[in-house]
Amino acid sequence: MDVHSPRDGRVLEELGTYDPLVPDVDARAVLNGQRIQYWLGVGARPSEKVRVLIKKYGSQGTHAEEQKAALDRLAQTRRRRQPPVHLVEPREADTSEEAPPPDTEQEE
Repeated sequence: MDVHSPRDGRVLEELGTYDPLVPDVDARAVLNGQRIQYWLGVGARPSEKVRVLIKKYGSQGTHAEEQKAALDRLAQTRRRRQPPVHLVEPREADTSEEAPPPDTEQEE
């Protein structure tokens, strides 16, 4: 966020996602560590809440291993929940009841 933009205004770059509906706490935040390091290197100052997320789930975070395991579990759960794909065989064209071709001549 640019300091001059409103709080809910335009974002310069999305550095990750946070989904509070994910049941496993360690899988809720997914951050792009390289871009975070870039922005911190050029002088960006994260808010206190974002600083905590970076400390926990950043590339060198304290919960990095737990997050990786939680994301793997989440991916496995989502794979299991997907409904099976049923392939439908194409029907053979029914040629016995063909529609007559449309008239090209116009009646007056």
